[in-house]
Amino acid sequence: MNTSWDNEKLTIGLEGRIDSGNAAEVENEINEVIKDKDPSALVLDAEGLEYISSAGLRVILRLRKKYPELSVINVKSDVFEIFEMTGFTEMMKVEKAYRKVSVEGCEEIGRGANGSIYRIDKDNVVKVYNNADALDEIRHEREVARLALILGIPTAISYDVVKIGDSYGSVFELLNAKSFSSILANEPEKIDWCVEEYVEMLKRIHSTEVPAGKLPDMRETVISWAEFMQDYLPEKAGKKLLALVEAVPHDDHMIHGDYHTKNLELQDDEVLLIDMDTLAVGNPVFELGSMFNAYRGFFELDHDGVRSFQGFSYEMAEKFWYKTLAKYLGTDDEAVIRSAEDKARIIGYTRLIRRSIRRGGLEDKDRKAEIDLWTKELIELLEKTDTLIIDNELEKVSKNNDLDIEAVEENLNKVMAFVDENLEAVGCSMKSQMQIDIAVEEVFVNICKYAYHPEKGRAVVRVAVSDEPVQVRITFIDHGKPYDPLLKDDPDVTLSAAEREIGGLGIFMVKQTMDAVEYEYKDGSNILTLVKKL
Repeated sequence: MNTSWDNEKLTIGLEGRIDSGNAAEVENEINEVIKDKDPSALVLDAEGLEYISSAGLRVILRLRKKYPELSVINVKSDVFEIFEMTGFTEMMKVEKAYRKVSVEGCEEIGRGANGSIYRIDKDNVVKVYNNADALDEIRHEREVARLALILGIPTAISYDVVKIGDSYGSVFELLNAKSFSSILANEPEKIDWCVEEYVEMLKRIHSTEVPAGKLPDMRETVISWAEFMQDYLPEKAGKKLLALVEAVPHDDHMIHGDYHTKNLELQDDEVLLIDMDTLAVGNPVFELGSMFNAYRGFFELDHDGVRSFQGFSYEMAEKFWYKTLAKYLGTDDEAVIRSAEDKARIIGYTRLIRRSIRRGGLEDKDRKAEIDLWTKELIELLEKTDTLIIDNELEKVSKNNDLDIEAVEENLNKVMAFVDENLEAVGCSMKSQMQIDIAVEEVFVNICKYAYHPEKGRAVVRVAVSDEPVQVRITFIDHGKPYDPLLKDDPDVTLSAAEREIGGLGIFMVKQTMDAVEYEYKDGSNILTLVKKL
C-alpha cells in the first residue's frame, strides 16, 4: 500500500479489488498507517483500484466518520460509476481519473481571464485553466455555456475534462476553426467583415434576457471594484466613481465579460463564442469597459503587448476598437463615439488599477507607472462625466432586438429569418406572420434599390414586442436619401392593369395589411416603423 505525507495530509494508494474477501484486511492496513501518522486530512488515491464492492464502500464510510473531509481521487470510470450509483459522490469529494494531455508546442488560439485555449489537433481545442484546482470552474463554465446555447448564443460545449500538468483542461470540438484575432493578423483587409460579425454577435448577446438568478450580476462586481478604489483615489473622485456605478440600473440582459477577438471563432462560416466562464448579466457599459482594456487599456504604455496577446499590432487594435464602437452605437459622429469610449474607459481603468494593485503592482517600477497613468486618466474622466449610461443608445440595444445588415437584396432571406424568429417566439399567428413578411420584404427591397443608389449602404431592422396592447413594431433605419413613402398617393385599384401607373402598389399593400405605418427623418436617418397587433 503506497502512501505519501504532505503537510499533515496523508495520501494512501488503493490497488486491485476491494471486496468482501479482503475488505477487512485492507481496512486494518489503512488503520495501521493512520495510527503511525495521525494526519489532519486523509486522501485515498484510487488510480490502481479496479473494483470495489459494498464491503469496500463500508470501509470508506467508516474512514469518513473519522475524517469528514476525506476525499477519493483518480477514480477510474467504471469504479466512479459505483461511487456515483451508491450516492458516495454526494457525500464526499470523489474525483474521476482524467486522461493526461500536453499542450507543449500547441498553437494558442485564445486567452481569457481564467485560462488559455490551445489547439491540440485539427478537430479539438483545450482550455487550460490558470487555477490548479479548477474542477469547480469547469463545472460552472459548462453550466453557463449550456444556458447560453439554450438562450440562442452559438457556442462550443466541453465534452471532456483532462489533466494538463498540475492543472485541468476542458476539451471542445472546434473543427478547423480560426479566431478573429488570427483573421485580423493574417488577413487585415477583412477588418470590416470582422467588425460586422463581431458587433452582430455582441448585439445578440446584449439583447438576450437571462432568467433571474442564473448568472452573476456584473453591477455588484463593479460596485465592489469602486469600493476597493476608495483607498487609492482622492476622496472626491472615489465617491463620484462609486456613485456613478451605483446609478447604473440593474439589467438582466447577458454580457460576456471577456469579449475580444480571441474569443470569437469562425468554423465553417459559423461564428462561435468561446470562453464562457465570465458570463454575467448587466448593463452593456460594463462589457465595453473590458473590451476597451483588451484593445487599448492594457497596452497604453507597452504597445507591443497587444501583439503577444491578440496577435496583431496596436494600430490594428485601435482601429478595430474604434470601428466596433461606431458600429455598435450605429453612428459615425465622433463626439458620440468618444463620449461612449470615455464611459467605457472609466470601467476599464477601475478594473485595471484594482487588478494591478492586488497583484503587487505598486511594488514594481514599470507596473506602478501603468497604475499612475491609469489613475491620472480615471480622475480626469470622472471630473467631466455625470453618467455611465451611453446617451441611452446602449439601453436601446439591450431592450430591442436589432439586425444591422448591408442593404442588398441578397440579404433579404436573413432579414426575413430574423423577423420570423422573433414572431415565432411570441406565438404570432400564421396569417399575421404572412402579412408581416410581405410588408417586411417590400420595405427592405425598397431600401436596397433606392436608399443609397448608386452606392450601397446599411440598414437596421429592429423588432420590439409590447404587452399592452400586444403588438409588434418593426422599424427600418437607413442613412440614405431622405424619402417618405407615405406621401405618395395610393394607387386607384379600381383601374385596369393597363390604366394604372407603375409603382406605388407595394407601399399601398403595406398600409393595408399593417395597423399603422409611421415615418420620420431624424439625425440623418430614414425611420420607417410597421405596427401590427397580434
